[in-house]
Amino acid sequence: MLKKLFLLLLVAVVMLSSCSSKMKSMKAEYFTVTPGVLEVVGSEIPATIDGRFPAKFFNKKSVLTITPVLKYEGGEAISEPVTFQGENVRGNDRTISYDNGGSFKMKILYDYIPEMEDAELYLRFVINKGNKRTEIPEVKVADGCIATSQLYRQTVATANIAIGEDAFQRVIKQAKEANIMFLIQQTNLRTSELNTTEMKEFRAALKDVATDYENKVLDEIKVSAYASPDGGVMLNDGIAVVREMNTAKQMKKELKDAKLDGYVDSEYTAEDWEGFKELISQSNLPDKELILRLLSMYNDPEEREQQIKNISSVYAELADEILPKLRRARVTLNYQIIGRSDDQIKEQYAENPAELSLEEILYSSILTENEAEQTDIFNTAIKLYPNDYRAYNNLGVMAYNRGDYGTAASYFSKAESVAKAAPEVMVNLGYLELLEGNVSEAESYMAKGADAKAGDEALGNLYIAQGEYGRAAALLKGSKTNSALLAQVLNKNYVAARETLEEMENPDAMTYYIKAVLGARTSNVAFVYDGLKKAVELDPSLAKKAMGDLEFAKYVNDSTFCNILK
Repeated sequence: MLKKLFLLLLVAVVMLSSCSSKMKSMKAEYFTVTPGVLEVVGSEIPATIDGRFPAKFFNKKSVLTITPVLKYEGGEAISEPVTFQGENVRGNDRTISYDNGGSFKMKILYDYIPEMEDAELYLRFVINKGNKRTEIPEVKVADGCIATSQLYRQTVATANIAIGEDAFQRVIKQAKEANIMFLIQQTNLRTSELNTTEMKEFRAALKDVATDYENKVLDEIKVSAYASPDGGVMLNDGIAVVREMNTAKQMKKELKDAKLDGYVDSEYTAEDWEGFKELISQSNLPDKELILRLLSMYNDPEEREQQIKNISSVYAELADEILPKLRRARVTLNYQIIGRSDDQIKEQYAENPAELSLEEILYSSILTENEAEQTDIFNTAIKLYPNDYRAYNNLGVMAYNRGDYGTAASYFSKAESVAKAAPEVMVNLGYLELLEGNVSEAESYMAKGADAKAGDEALGNLYIAQGEYGRAAALLKGSKTNSALLAQVLNKNYVAARETLEEMENPDAMTYYIKAVLGARTSNVAFVYDGLKKAVELDPSLAKKAMGDLEFAKYVNDSTFCNILK
């Protein structure tokens, strides 16, 4: 009887052992989640779970599936499960020793939606032993989510979006050139050369400068005289210097005839090898590649000349077609066109804007800070120059800056229809997509607008949205904007963030909210309270956000914190 009872007890022990009742009770202490509080990076929530199974824990005949589940109000998101098996299970999953236990690491990733800002991460367990399936209690392993990165949708609202700038120049440098040709080894200026079409146009430009003295100013007349690279160097040097002197003398006469006081600057080149090389390159000579190689092989002028003369098949053509074009003096009239003053532009716009150029009209928009006047200026530009995109774009910028995004979109669309590839328009359409959280669409636009003056800042904002905080901080460095401040905080460049904060000229509610986050991350209580106080004063809706923001989790039970957010 005793022997039979002993056998029954032994069977019971074996059965209890084989069931491995310990697997029915998983504990949170078996798991470590990094980061400890889940955080949104770009548009995703990534994390790593490190888990362990204690010794004498994992049943040899069981298969355990662990599924990470992120629970939030109204739903849950499931990440990829992992499966483990006991030592006596024939399968392809990772085997866990009963005697020694084991550890594991798993990556999880969720697509972020705003509801996940208040979420909890659980692990769900299913045990399969033979044909028996058992679910054991879930275990909470982390809270979530810190969504500071999503503030980019607010910071882009105050970004420096792309203006279609005017190309107005108060002073425009102008140059008028003419060539005076010489016969071989001659230095005298022939009457025929002084009456060519080029020289007549040169004199007309000189006269125009003289008569329109209010709008045009003479800088100088430049004389550059040359000799062709045939003949000896000393001979050519003497020829070139006399050509320079004679031409300079003629230019002084031209100034006197035009009744202009001006300066004649002159120089000469004894042998014009550069001009020779250029003419050879442009020619159809059969041996031009050989000649060009010789020019690169020999630096001595006389050696060059001799080697080229040795190519008897082409030298005659050189003498007839190339060399005569190098026996010249180039004269250049350098002068400036002086545009209207600011006051003159304002007066002309008031009297009759049609008399202004497009660039003058667009420029006049920066001569006033009155939004109604700027709107009128851009509408006038559209009326007079409907095929230019900049006025449409700039009306869109004005609408964007006042938060009227529907109107902004309409103007940007019109600008795009006029100039589909305009980089400023592409950047601004990208900003509209970022406001809506449409990161892929924003990337498509902003890639096309990379050459815009505001392109780097736009890409910096895009990188924040994509979770590329280091690249964002680098592109936004030196920009005293909310976007730059946010990028530095997200990239943990807290010293740089504090410097940016101190240098911002017009901080707004979002500036102060990010200041509070910076304070929370650096244990600067004064920053937390001052930032939140001013943020809530400027935008009361931020009180509710701060109360649920896990950045401030350790302050929730603090009376000062609660009083600020009342």
